[in-house]
Amino acid sequence: MSSRLHTLVIESLGRRIVSGELAPGSTMLSGDLETELGVSRSVAREAVRVLQSLGLVETVKRIGIRVLPETAWNVFDPFVVRWRLASVPGKGAQLRSLTELRSAVEPAAAELAAEHAPEDMAAELMAVAAKMRAVGRAGDLQQFLALDIHFHALVLAASGNEMFGQMQSMIAEVLRGRTDYGLMPSRPHEEALQWHVDVANAVQEGDPEAAREAMDQIMRRTKSEVEGVWADEPRIFTPPERPGVVEG
Repeated sequence: MSSRLHTLVIESLGRRIVSGELAPGSTMLSGDLETELGVSRSVAREAVRVLQSLGLVETVKRIGIRVLPETAWNVFDPFVVRWRLASVPGKGAQLRSLTELRSAVEPAAAELAAEHAPEDMAAELMAVAAKMRAVGRAGDLQQFLALDIHFHALVLAASGNEMFGQMQSMIAEVLRGRTDYGLMPSRPHEEALQWHVDVANAVQEGDPEAAREAMDQIMRRTKSEVEGVWADEPRIFTPPERPGVVEG
């Protein structure tokens, strides 16, 4: 199986579902997908399995492949994050949710990193922050993006919390999306560059309060730069799970 072809099929179907082109409740047949996309049965089957794992579709006996509503999606998966950021109808709501999530998690991760980061990770964080300042001042946004992704991944990893660490790929997609869709300033603000250095400094010096405060400043600046994108977007309310009542 061609991994490139497999990825193209996943991307094509995933984007169509997330954009609403393939509406919730609509159904497809595997044979029709093979014909439409010009792929073999095995490629179509494996692509559908991936989309099932993301909560975008389900297979229903004697009906076919059914598209699921947004409330079923695995919204933490980097694929889904990328497709939602690329979707005009859902970009604002997606960016708001991710920014609010980052604002809650990353200051806590920075605080934990200041308490628990191994020396080599703390030193690497300091080196990356220094490079970010130099590259940001030079206005090289692509190089700055690569360093920014690495910086935030390091903070999450250095927290020593494996669940925070698993968020690295998701947050990387958010940072890429901001750059790809023109939501970054032409040059990073000097204050933001300094706050990254401040986070790294606090982690290296073992100052949890300073690390949290500096990361909180970064996230507040981020929110102020992009919140206009979601100004008119309604919030998405996911129904709570209701466990069955066990009668005694």
